[in-house]
Order: sequence, then structure tokens, then C-alpha cells
Amino acid sequence: MIDHIAVQVDDPAASAVFYDRVLAPLGGTRLLDFGEVIGWGTTQPTFWISPVTTEGQPREVHIAFAAADRAGVRAFHAAAVEAGAEVLHEPRVWPEYHPSYYGAFVRDLDGNNVEAVCHRPE
Repeated sequence: MIDHIAVQVDDPAASAVFYDRVLAPLGGTRLLDFGEVIGWGTTQPTFWISPVTTEGQPREVHIAFAAADRAGVRAFHAAAVEAGAEVLHEPRVWPEYHPSYYGAFVRDLDGNNVEAVCHRPE
């Protein structure tokens, strides 16, 4: 149902470097770049960042990116750690979601909870 999602970030240049690194293991690449508004995807941009344009404190967003396999989840996690993300949860099976749910969770540069997930058994 989701066509695309966009989040506001404090430092678009730093966030762009972060997402270039963490989305690459999942097959995501930077597809459109309009200065500080940048979109990633596989065939069309489905994830966007833009500079903060509203008053007040941003609220945490949870974003889960699909991984083709568990190796992709692990590669996402490694790239995120290398890019300076805070680790929320190491890659593992989450049986409380369903028996094959394999995910890793990190906090991006703006405090968002970013996950890579694979729903297939190993």
C-alpha cells in the first residue's frame, strides 16, 4: 500500500551518506537528487529525505526496509554500524512477530528507528 515515505532530517548531506551506505546492501540506490531532497529505491524512489521545514521537535519514525534474505539484514546492520548508527537490536529471529521474522534495528542520525527485515526462513 505504501508508494513512498519521506522523513525530515537535520543534515541532509550527512543523512544522504548514511542512507547510501545502509540501503546499498538491500539493493537500494540513490535515484533522484534535488539538492537537499533525495530519493532512494530499486526501480523508483520509495524512500526520501528532506531538510526539516517545520517548527518543534521531530518525532521518531519507524521505517522497515525489506531485505531479500537474512544475509541482507546482516549486511544492512554492518553498514549501519560502520556509518555510526546506534544499535537498537542485533540481527536475530523475532518469533513474537512470526517464526521466520529476521530483523535488525538501528537508530539513524536523526533518532529514527530503522530496520531491515527478511520474512523468509534461512
